[in-house]
Amino acid sequence: MALVETAVDGRVATVVINRPEAMNAFNTELLGLLHDEILALGTRGDVGALVLTGTGKSFGAGADIAEMRDYTPEQAREFSELGQRATTAIESIPQPVIAAVNGFALGGGCEIAMACDVRLCSESARFGQLEVNLGIMPGWGGTQRLIRICGPGFALDLMFTGRMASAEEALRWGLVSAVHPKEELLGKAQEMAFGIASKSRVALRNIKLAAKRAYEQDLAGGLRLEADLFGLCFASEDQREGMDAFLSRRTPEFKHR
Repeated sequence: MALVETAVDGRVATVVINRPEAMNAFNTELLGLLHDEILALGTRGDVGALVLTGTGKSFGAGADIAEMRDYTPEQAREFSELGQRATTAIESIPQPVIAAVNGFALGGGCEIAMACDVRLCSESARFGQLEVNLGIMPGWGGTQRLIRICGPGFALDLMFTGRMASAEEALRWGLVSAVHPKEELLGKAQEMAFGIASKSRVALRNIKLAAKRAYEQDLAGGLRLEADLFGLCFASEDQREGMDAFLSRRTPEFKHR
């Protein structure tokens, strides 16, 4: 049984975190496999969008505590950096990534979900940065991404208290964009992914890049980048096809170049 399972249907790849006996807790092996699989999919021109989900009751129940327990400070830092490489891989590939959070997204699982571009969840999903209950802190980007997504009040509430937030609370604070019945969640995420994957790969790549950089620079710098990328879109075949299709009142047939 593979720890990370991928199925490609048309232009959509569905990546499943598959360690249900441990509630999909992330050990070193699973993190490394997820990192490598995401980067490999990022290089594929035939994949236009990804869906990331988990097997069973959990999207990801955090880092593997049994593995972490006896880490030295140096080993703990290396583990943090491995988790950060995995989350950065999700953010850095050109395709949009949709998290279908099917259950618990706790600790590292929440951090993996937050690295995705869009998050949908089931009604039974629960989110949390529970590390404070273990005498540690988030290490895979939780202190940075949760504040950027939800604002400091809600983010620090979760990180200071170590409590779990419901799907409804996550929706209210913008941590997810939609809540679905569990039996419909994966289908809804894949439906969204197919719709996204039908768009121009060039445009999607530039949107994702500009949006990511919005967190990393001031408004003036972000606007300059946006203008640069907007101009580059006009060097693509997709720009001409998209506008010709609009003027002809037909559906565009993007070549993704």
